[in-house]
Amino acid sequence: MAALLVIALVTGCVGAPVQEMYDARQAVKAAHAVDAEKYAPDLMVDAQRLLASAKANVSKGEYRVARDEAEQAREKAMEARRIAELAKSPQPGP
Repeated sequence: MAALLVIALVTGCVGAPVQEMYDARQAVKAAHAVDAEKYAPDLMVDAQRLLASAKANVSKGEYRVARDEAEQAREKAMEARRIAELAKSPQPGP
């Protein structure tokens, strides 16, 4: 019984990073929606590069690497979105 539990836990960690890939794609879309390419171009390039690399690694079965890259892509896209939203928000006057 304990062996089955260990196997289930290990295989759960090695599976395709479906949720992480979804989260990364959604974060990139949200960043695009606020024109993050204009306000944080380097972060957007990094996010898109990491997402593309994660997709390639999923195809190769490199799930741990893909998971890490997807998480990094999400973080960069979220930061780019934050920067864009701040840049577009009205600034208080003197």
